[in-house]
Amino acid sequence: MKTPSEWLELSVEAPPEFVEPLSQIFLRYGNGGVAVEEDGGYSPDEGEVAGQRRATIRTYVPMDSTAQERRSRIDIAVRLVASLAPVSALTERVLKEEEWQTAWKRYFKPLHIGENLVVRPSWLEDVPEDGEVTIWLDPGMAFGTGHHPTTRMCLAQIERLVTPGARVIDVGCGSGILSIAAARVGASEVVGLDLDPVAIEVARQNAVQNQVSGTLSLHQGSLPSPWVNPASFDLAVANISAKVVTEIAPDLVAAVRPGGAVIVSGVSAENQDSVRDALTAAGAVPGHSLTEDGWVVLVATV
Repeated sequence: MKTPSEWLELSVEAPPEFVEPLSQIFLRYGNGGVAVEEDGGYSPDEGEVAGQRRATIRTYVPMDSTAQERRSRIDIAVRLVASLAPVSALTERVLKEEEWQTAWKRYFKPLHIGENLVVRPSWLEDVPEDGEVTIWLDPGMAFGTGHHPTTRMCLAQIERLVTPGARVIDVGCGSGILSIAAARVGASEVVGLDLDPVAIEVARQNAVQNQVSGTLSLHQGSLPSPWVNPASFDLAVANISAKVVTEIAPDLVAAVRPGGAVIVSGVSAENQDSVRDALTAAGAVPGHSLTEDGWVVLVATV
């Protein structure tokens, strides 16, 4: 296939919590990669520094016979998202082939999370520093890259709670980022579940990229599950939604051995009480919690 001589760069600015849905739109209708860049007002190490955080999401469309249709579909989808959030209008510029080769890679930078976790695009050749625990991800796989607050907070809690040899279950594993993180920080076995068969395939590919395939057991489905026995895990993670977490809370808590922990997120601040009540009713004791950009991660012990 002949490489286009020109590319159309399309970009929008949005709050960080809308990075993943917008990236999915760009990934679906673009054809030259999806890049995300957060502004200088936020540092993963220092928190909020100045002003409200924003992120720029970019994709690149080949200037061929499909360019106008791709641009129109992206523009319509962005307008729909903009009805729900302060998302900027779509901006565009035309790049030569050599400019595109440099431009789309320039925006992929390592994302530091927690104490030592670093999410890196799979094509980067830089060598991790001593003490860093790297998670390599395909930069084209937008969902579950660590940009969303719930993903970041869950990663930090996994780093804090996983002990060497732990067994972990990840419900709604998506790209596998949380499962891979658990394996990289010491879990001896991780079971990942997701209803989406595409997500399971992506997670398997990312597990291979991170050399943890032997640790991860990935299956299509949710709880209850034939791959999940009662009181058999040290940690359960579910970064899904308040509604789903509330529904599966009895099975999620039941999967954890006494003394273990549960991490749940995908929960907005206004829904956290109902999720906390569901965990309590299931026999867990809610404790540690964090909030970022209106999203909450709850940690409970069993």
